[in-house]
Amino acid sequence: MTGSPMRVLIIEDVELNRDLLEQMLEDRCEVLSAPDGENGLRLARSGAPDVILLDLGLPGMDGWEVARAVRGDPALGDVFVVALTAHAMEGDRERAIAAGCDEYLTKPIDERILFQVLERAARRVGSPS
Repeated sequence: MTGSPMRVLIIEDVELNRDLLEQMLEDRCEVLSAPDGENGLRLARSGAPDVILLDLGLPGMDGWEVARAVRGDPALGDVFVVALTAHAMEGDRERAIAAGCDEYLTKPIDERILFQVLERAARRVGSPS
């Protein structure tokens, strides 16, 4: 990715996972992060991310609720949402897409696949990255 960096918001409650994602992205993207759904949604509304990497298994407001809230907010309508999960169950991909996610990745995250998804996101959201 070239040009202005893509702004990526990581919403992940496990600090180690959040740190690993930040390390993968920090050289290529502007990274924001939140440890839970409520703070993540607040940061999405104020931080204008291009992409949200969203853990589905968040405590409190889970990722499914965050995805629906993002899609229900006209100011966030163009944000590309990528569901992340360590506990993939049959039907979860379809359920995540129905909740408003654009992509679905299982943990552990493959860095190569993550950047392929971010390239697709950049083309869709019209980001200069």
